[in-house]
Amino acid sequence: MHRFPFTLPAVLTVIGPLLLGAASAADTARDPDKIHVAHAIAMHGEPKYGPDFTHFDYLNPDAPKGGTLREAAQGGFDSFNPYIAKGNAADGMGYIFETLLTNGADEAFTEYGLIAETVEWPEDRSWVAFTLRPEARWHDGQPITVDDVIFSLDLLKTKGHPQLRFYYQSVTSAEKIGPRKVRFTFSEGDNRELPLIVGQMPVLPKHYWETRDFEKTTLEPPLGSGPYRIDSFEPGRFIVFERDKDYWGKDLPVNRGRYNFDRIRIDYYRDDTVIRQALKAGNIDMRDENQAKAWALDYDTPAVRDGWLVKGEFPHRNPTGMQAFVMNSRRAVFQNRTVRRALAYAFDFEWSNRNLFFSQYTRTESYFSNSELAATGLPSPRELEILEPYLGRIPDEVFTTEYRAPATDGSGWPRENLTRAFELLAEAGWIVRDMKLVNAETGEQMRFEILLISPAFERIVLPFKRNLNRLGIEVSVRLVDTAQYINRIRSFDFDMIVGGWGESESPGNEQRDFWTTRSAQTQGSRNYAGIENPVVDELVEQIISAPDRESLIARTRALDRVLLWGHYVIPNWHIRIDRIAYWDKFGQPDYIPRRGTSVNYWWIDPAKERALAERQKMEPAPTESADGDWLKILGITLAAGILLLVIYRATRRHARRAAG
Repeated sequence: MHRFPFTLPAVLTVIGPLLLGAASAADTARDPDKIHVAHAIAMHGEPKYGPDFTHFDYLNPDAPKGGTLREAAQGGFDSFNPYIAKGNAADGMGYIFETLLTNGADEAFTEYGLIAETVEWPEDRSWVAFTLRPEARWHDGQPITVDDVIFSLDLLKTKGHPQLRFYYQSVTSAEKIGPRKVRFTFSEGDNRELPLIVGQMPVLPKHYWETRDFEKTTLEPPLGSGPYRIDSFEPGRFIVFERDKDYWGKDLPVNRGRYNFDRIRIDYYRDDTVIRQALKAGNIDMRDENQAKAWALDYDTPAVRDGWLVKGEFPHRNPTGMQAFVMNSRRAVFQNRTVRRALAYAFDFEWSNRNLFFSQYTRTESYFSNSELAATGLPSPRELEILEPYLGRIPDEVFTTEYRAPATDGSGWPRENLTRAFELLAEAGWIVRDMKLVNAETGEQMRFEILLISPAFERIVLPFKRNLNRLGIEVSVRLVDTAQYINRIRSFDFDMIVGGWGESESPGNEQRDFWTTRSAQTQGSRNYAGIENPVVDELVEQIISAPDRESLIARTRALDRVLLWGHYVIPNWHIRIDRIAYWDKFGQPDYIPRRGTSVNYWWIDPAKERALAERQKMEPAPTESADGDWLKILGITLAAGILLLVIYRATRRHARRAAG
């Protein structure tokens, strides 16, 4: 499944209960010429919500509008164009731009009409047509037209981010077949996902962009059609979005109860520590917390203890994907599978989880963890049917052994694991000389760099580095700024990173961008590991062409096994809740969808906001920090010392005069 993020890179997550249809291939055989016309389209089966639905179950259609949401982002921005590879796009640009269809958050992969009023497709999904809503408007009042849609496809395919070009490569043509109707034709006849992918294409205004250079970064607020406009900004410091009270789509069933804040302000900060201080000081309203140590220790404040600042834990059933130490196999040091496997024994997850994460995490052992798509145990008969044609071309362990990440006793001294690592490295032609791990043929020491963007990861990487040093490997850890990091990732200019791939319950065309040979050779793709494996290429195509849910699950598990036993990454960890710290001023729907909550479903509760404001008025003025107290004490001490010295010298002078 494809959901292109409005800022890069991002985690792709769209999950929910999938309602399987009883007929798929059998129906095709009975009625191959059947044409569907509907308000929504599902990847498999039928949509949860019928044509007369009034709102999604996870939204409150009566949520009040108003107030300001203050959020934070790390780093900075220098562009308002999130669809090109250049620049660092501002957060929140998804509030400006819209797509033909929009996802339901409590289904695996179903899309409902947004700009499009209806969607039409044949049984084989070789094409898709959209009829646009007559009321759809740009912010300047001009209607959204079929010409805009065709222009957007051409612009994104020729000048857009490489990921977008990847997704739309199978769209061979787009043609106007009615005043408000556009049809896309596909080159692949067995790719069920393509109609939904095109439905997620951002629609851009032709009359705006045809007079501007799309490939250049820009800080000119762009013309869009979404629920918000850019009100004000300062590059790299803040951006404010204002709700468009005349937004054309505010009463659509897919939007009722969503986008409830009048204003959304995003302030940019240097790092996570400063953001937490801003939250506790009341300068921002909420934060998604991604550090276990901070969640355990940094929110021990009176506001939290009194319930004004809430530490919310929201369960979800999102596939958590794979976060890992990613080894760039384009580099010579990581091209040997046995070497990659050996290095995994140097990461002591159990020690890190106990001492750094307060035992909050679970070790990740699948690229599709926390979902039914994850491979477990040995291959099932259906998986074996898929894998056996590749016997001899993939590791034997795929058939004989359940993948388990190396484990330790958590003591911090993984002697047995390091011994096993030495054995594997010796098999790969590396030996120890003078306390250094060197290539047996060339005598060159193994060395590589771990590239980081977040200071928070240094405390995690350094124990890993220590164990690698124990193996005789020279490892450097380099922390760089956001712009440099993005550029180096896009050009694959790294040895090892902490990277990851978000997954959904309906994987599809995005897998090409993650794992295939072509993406490994395309700068800006998400094939960070540089995987070039024909078997992986073929398994990805099988996933994309899966005719039903059962075959999708089996094919995804088969791919999972091949990737795991390729040892392209050293798996990290995952958690099955969203940790959100927020001031108690919000209302929230009672029902949380499988994909988890979102601030776009929340609203300002006037009574809570008033109570919070009264509490802040009654709060005593902030006291000096501990550092300030020490500075005061030091200043007083120095002043007293100087005064005593003056008195002492004056006394001595007086005594000498008296004696003379």
